[in-house]
Amino acid sequence: MRAEILDKFGKRVRDERLQRGLSQEELAEKAELHRTYIGMIERGEKNITLINIQKIAKALGITVDELLRDIS
Repeated sequence: MRAEILDKFGKRVRDERLQRGLSQEELAEKAELHRTYIGMIERGEKNITLINIQKIAKALGITVDELLRDIS
């Protein structure tokens, strides 16, 4: 059973990515992660590490604090 926080975080990543007009592949490239990994995060299938949260935030041009806002 997936944790609700993973679903909320995945939705947050997707929303931020779409606001910037990025595809999953483009975000993955900027974050130096694999495209399928981004998809898994957005679907709430991966329990992401802090290092990868930081990579995604940087790729989106926001802080980790901003990326984690309102997901708890």
